[in-house]
Amino acid sequence: MKKIMTLTALAMFVSMGAGAQTVYDATNIASKDLSGTARFVGMGGAMGALGGDISTIGTNPAGIGIYRSNDIVASFGYSITDVESKYGGQTFNMGKNRWNFDNAGVVFSTKVGNVTSLRYVNFAFNYQKVKSFNRNMTMAGDLNGYSQTYQMAAMSDGITPEMWKGSNPFNANDIGWLSALGWEGHLINPSITTDKTPYPYNDADGNQIKDEEGNLLYENYNFYTSILGDGDYPYLREFRSRESGGVNQFDFNVSFNFNDRFYLGFTIGAYDVDYNKYTLYDEDFRTGNEEPTGSGYILESFNKVSGAGFDFKLGAILRPFEDSPLRLGLAIHTPTFYNLTWSTSARLVSDLYQGDKVVSTTVDSFDYLNNGDLKQEYQMNTPWTYNLSLGYTVGTQLALGAEYEYKDYSTTKFYYSDGDKME
Repeated sequence: MKKIMTLTALAMFVSMGAGAQTVYDATNIASKDLSGTARFVGMGGAMGALGGDISTIGTNPAGIGIYRSNDIVASFGYSITDVESKYGGQTFNMGKNRWNFDNAGVVFSTKVGNVTSLRYVNFAFNYQKVKSFNRNMTMAGDLNGYSQTYQMAAMSDGITPEMWKGSNPFNANDIGWLSALGWEGHLINPSITTDKTPYPYNDADGNQIKDEEGNLLYENYNFYTSILGDGDYPYLREFRSRESGGVNQFDFNVSFNFNDRFYLGFTIGAYDVDYNKYTLYDEDFRTGNEEPTGSGYILESFNKVSGAGFDFKLGAILRPFEDSPLRLGLAIHTPTFYNLTWSTSARLVSDLYQGDKVVSTTVDSFDYLNNGDLKQEYQMNTPWTYNLSLGYTVGTQLALGAEYEYKDYSTTKFYYSDGDKME
């Protein structure tokens, strides 16, 4: 699998820094990778009407009703993930290869009789890794005069000294984490103005400073500025993203065979979610001729989504003509009801000149949150899924399958832990 990312503006990814990520990042949990048995993957998953494969337990549960004998299945895979990112005319490639244990399951087929309408009752269990988050990305290059510190400053407009001092900035609803990191890391300052404000601009001795014309200067907390001066030149030494984890699905199925022409199946699905993301953003402050000055900062963020969910699936397969191998399939999946916990932490290390020396400052959210992460529990309901399929076999040598699945991701819903809907 190869993914190509082209970034034309730094703002497209700097917002992924600490505190800017929200629970809405969990929407990628709702989608699924194509995985399962070799036959299922080889058919592109279009086996909803054909059935007879344990991987159909998660697409059309009636497919298990096709079985007429017991079965045990285990499948392995080898994934090759190559992420190509393009930025500033440069191309960066990072790959991640690994073995996967894709699925394992068992089918118990019970024959009822030959003359009764109900011919078979089958039971099945299957484990399947339906989503893998394992991928890496990196890039570096000229920021074209744009620094993430500008974003920190813009997000901080209106934050007064009382707000900074009156609460923990990493646990305040009206202060974003990017603002807190920039402020505590000495990367942003209030603007200076001659218009009178409640905050005089004083020197180290407490004396109010004047401009060249003798006007008193004041701090304006309605408009923040970056510490970068006119001659400074921001440069991205490195941006790195590392994701890992996945979604594991456990399906329990019961299915029925009526007259070898109509098959009905029901599946209860349970899900285990483990998603981890680490990002590093390393910005260097340079002079106009792009010479490093020895100052800059590194911002790291650590994010994790974990939890569990469940859903229900109902499916049917019909052979409309007794002497024809044509099969029609229909399946409906309820939303998957997830209970998730999102946790995050961030660390910023700034190296800035004070006089002729570079002074390092470390800001770690861990120290502000009682030696822990910021956590939020919430619920996510994925969309309903509707599946239509066709299947046709030619003897025992050829199987043809077609499948259409509809899922409207815009209907994904999020709720706080107390049940209130997120807007």
